[in-house]
Order: sequence, then structure tokens, then C-alpha cells
Amino acid sequence: MNKLNVFVFIVLFSISSGIYAQQERAWTLEACINHALEQNIQVRKSNLNNQSLDLYYDQAKASRLPNLSASASQNFSWTRPTSILDPQAINPLEGSTGSSYSLNSGVTVFNGGRLKTQVKQAELDMQNGQLSLEATRESISLNILNAFLQVLYAEEQVKNAEKQIESTTGQLTLAKERLDLGAISQADYTQVKSQLASEKLTLANATSQLAISKVNLMQLMELPVTGNFEIERPNLEATINQNRVPDVQSVYDTALAIKPQIKSAAINKESALLDEKAAKAGLLPSLSASAGVSTRANYSYSQWSMADGYFDQLDKSLNPSAGLSLSIPIYQRKQAKTSVEVAKIGYQNAELSELDTKNQLRKNIEQACQDVVSAQIEYAANLENYQATKESSDLSDEKYFQGLISAIDYMVSKTTLITSESRLLQSKFNLIFSYKILDFYSGIPLTL
Repeated sequence: MNKLNVFVFIVLFSISSGIYAQQERAWTLEACINHALEQNIQVRKSNLNNQSLDLYYDQAKASRLPNLSASASQNFSWTRPTSILDPQAINPLEGSTGSSYSLNSGVTVFNGGRLKTQVKQAELDMQNGQLSLEATRESISLNILNAFLQVLYAEEQVKNAEKQIESTTGQLTLAKERLDLGAISQADYTQVKSQLASEKLTLANATSQLAISKVNLMQLMELPVTGNFEIERPNLEATINQNRVPDVQSVYDTALAIKPQIKSAAINKESALLDEKAAKAGLLPSLSASAGVSTRANYSYSQWSMADGYFDQLDKSLNPSAGLSLSIPIYQRKQAKTSVEVAKIGYQNAELSELDTKNQLRKNIEQACQDVVSAQIEYAANLENYQATKESSDLSDEKYFQGLISAIDYMVSKTTLITSESRLLQSKFNLIFSYKILDFYSGIPLTL
């Protein structure tokens, strides 16, 4: 194998290894969020929309500058000259041509501040576009967080189900030995066997739910569904049972200063006020200035003659012009006044929308704070219940091993433990999610 082939082999192997490693890597929550934000169609469309808003802002600023236009024309004509001596004679056609050129410019001197208002509104639209993008990114991040926790929850369910099957399998082996010795009845053995079958069904359902949760997360990430998708398991023990006592007003004050929907509502109100100013400008006179220059040249090409040279004619025909135009509105059939009143109503509506946005944010924060308190109480209660149930279940295992209790009593104890463990797991992830929602309103990055 020559050096070139060796080099090609190394490159291809490195590329394939990199692709395989990328497919096999465990995704963190931050990586999932970043990938979703990069690939999400709504985010990408918002970026394009913001680029358009930037262009409109530049156009609005340029509207205050003078415009400039140029024109040029070339005309041809043919006539039959009439002879004074013989009016009936048909003379040959004589042709002539003419050239004309003009350059014109105009600028708005005063129009009640409408141009300035339009520039400011375009700037506000640009800012609003960025805030809309930020709100979209936040919504996607929350969805990814929820889907990520669902995968973690499903994985915990699978592990718990596997542990239960392992324990019950051992008990079934023991029951078989005791059945063969005549220590227990066939009914007792069947009870344990039935419990194992039930736990296997629980594992199958948990495994199915885990697969569905992974598909949901991959789809939210705009990632093609693959069978080797895995997430990195963070240390969740440090994030639970923090005994928080959230203060609604403190969280609300923080959210008012950072949340994009609040900033967007304030911008919409400011833009509505500018609509009113623009409408009032329609009641004021407007003044514009214009300037231009034009020239022309003519000659007869039938005789190839010209009174003066071409450029001499252009020079002699040079006609500069300048002027001012004043437009004074006198009677507009209530169009301008109606526009002003409608703009005032629009401003009042924007004020109410801002208030509604703030009220909705306050309600969400109140709910989030209460969810944290309730989730902490629920988790503590379920933890205590699980610990007590686990002690009782361990004691039942020992008694069943010694033949002191029946298979039915053992199954009841086993089922109670499984139910308690499931409730504890559910309250655990509910608590973690409630903490993260509170962090979201407090401006804390979404991490695990």
C-alpha cells in the first residue's frame, strides 16, 4: 500500500469514527437545547424576519435624504416641406432628431415629523423582532427541558421495573424449591409467578414509554430518530428537596425586567403612541423642496446640418430649476381626524395588552411558586412513605423466606412497595420541573 492510499484510509477512518462518535455521544440538556435552537424552523424563520426588519429600518432612515433621478430621451421625426413656388409639388421627406436630458432631485423639508416617527417605529419593529425571537427560544428551551426530564423519568421507571423483576425472580426460585419440598401450596407458587409476569408487563410498558419519550425529544430537537440516542444522566440528588420558600413579588420584579414578552408589550405601546403622532402630522402643512436641470439639442439629419454644434446646443439649452412646494390641509373629509382618534384607541388597546401581559406573568409566577411549595411537601411525604414501606417490605421478604407469611401477604407487600416507589419517582421529577420553572422566571439558565 503506497503512502497516498494510507493517507486516504486514515482520513476516511477518522471521518467515519467521528460520525460514529457523534451518534454514540450522550446528549446533555444544554446540548439538546442548543441543537434544537440551531435547527428549529421557527427560530430560523424569525432570524430571516429580523433581517428584513433591519433592511426596513435602513430604508426608513434613508427616506429622510434627498432623492435623485436622471432621464434621457431621443426623438425622431419626418416632414414633407411645402414649396412656396409650387404648393402642389410632392417634396421628399426631411428628417430631424432631438435629444433631451434632465436631472431632478427632491427632499421633504417638513411634514409634521412623520419621517422621524417612521424611523423610530422601524427601529422599534426591529427591537420587537429580536424580542419575539428570544421568546420563541425560551419556549423551545422549556419544551426541551420537559422532554429531557420525561426521558430521565422513563429511564428510572425501567430501572425500577428491572430491579423488581430481579427481586421477584429470586423469590420465585425460592418458592419453587419450597413447592418441591411441600412447604407451600401450588396456589402460593402461582401467586409469585403471577407477580413476576405482572412486573414483566410493567417493564415492557416502561420500555415502550422510554422509547416514545426519546422520539419526542429527538423530534423537538429536529434530530432524525435513531435507535442509539442516549442522554447524559445528571446528578439530580443535589437539585431536589431544597426547601425553597419562593417570594412571589421578588420573582415577579425580576421577571418584569428580563422577560421578552414584557419588553415587547412596552414596545408595542410606544409604537402605538407613535401611530398617534404620525396621524396628527396629517393635520399639519408639509413643505418639500425640488431642484433640477435639463437641456436639449436638435438637428436635421436629412441635410446633415446643425445651426450649432451638438454640445454647443446642450450648453445653450441648459435650464436649471429650483422650487418649494407647500401643501396645507384645509378639508380632508375627516380622514386625518379619524386617523388620530383611531390611533388613540390603538394606544389604549396597547396599554391594556401590556397590563394583560403583566397580569398573566404574575399569575404564572404565583402558580410556579405554589407548585414549588406543593411539590416539596408532596415529595417529602412520598419519601417518608417509601422509606416506611421499604422497611415493611424488607421485613415481609424475610418472613416469606422463613415461611411465616403466605404468598398473598407477600404479594400485597410487594405491590404496596412498587406503588410507593412509583409515586416517589413521580413526585421527584415533578419537584425538579417545578424548581426549573421557578428558575426560568428568575432568569436562571436552564441546566441540570
